[in-house]
Amino acid sequence: MVANFPRHPFPTGNAEEGLAVLQENAQELIDGLEAGSANLGDALGTTLTLAEAHCLMDPRASIFPTWDAWVNAMQVGSAVFAAATTTEARVQCRIAHKDRILQATGPQWYVHPNTWLTAFYLAVVCRERERITALCQVPLSLLRGNGSRFDEFQFAWIDTLQTYWLGGQDLVPKLVAAVDGTEPEVVADPETVGKLMYPPMEMFHRIVRKDHAGFNRALVAALQWHKEYWSEEDRAATIPGLVALAPLAIACFAHDAGIPIEVESECLPTALLGRNWCGEFPT
Repeated sequence: MVANFPRHPFPTGNAEEGLAVLQENAQELIDGLEAGSANLGDALGTTLTLAEAHCLMDPRASIFPTWDAWVNAMQVGSAVFAAATTTEARVQCRIAHKDRILQATGPQWYVHPNTWLTAFYLAVVCRERERITALCQVPLSLLRGNGSRFDEFQFAWIDTLQTYWLGGQDLVPKLVAAVDGTEPEVVADPETVGKLMYPPMEMFHRIVRKDHAGFNRALVAALQWHKEYWSEEDRAATIPGLVALAPLAIACFAHDAGIPIEVESECLPTALLGRNWCGEFPT
């Protein structure tokens, strides 16, 4: 029996007008990438916000504009790292139904672990195998290179995901290192780590162990923590709370590995989880 886990209350007034403004801003940033008047970091933030915002009125991601927005965000996320890692002066990236020639960027302020995880999760949700592989070949040294401080567990978690996808060695020790690094006394923001970043690791652990019942328990826990985190008064009306991106991506791994998903939630758009739109148009 599939359990339903509702999303936290979210205001829907002026949703259509807000979407229109976000769409215009996203398109302007995308169009500015080739001209150099916009950067990929800002474009990723805005396109991801637009994709998540579509799920306010379309929580199942059942209509085409929602899928289109998710694909655009995924393409921008991949482009961040294509431009940062290319050895050429320029790189061709498909974004928003068009092949675009972008300048190589090298390390930038937005090329860091959180951006990599966002790009990876988006590629997993969209089932873009070649893009996932390309992201898994991004060296950790690049993610350490912009001078910003990040918790060490994030690098261990990225190393775990890259190892899993590429079939590398020492997967379990790397996962253990990532989990151990989330202890409250060693991280900068224990609440965010405990409620948003650790739960997908536990879900992944259950996939590795082929523990179907344990996976669904971990998914419920992840959704509970997500809801609690985004129900806080200062966060409750912010768009990132509409979709549990990391749990959604790990649930996509589970779905594709044949693990029955026994939980439904507005935070887990079912059409994305079930890969309903994949192959709808060239990406």
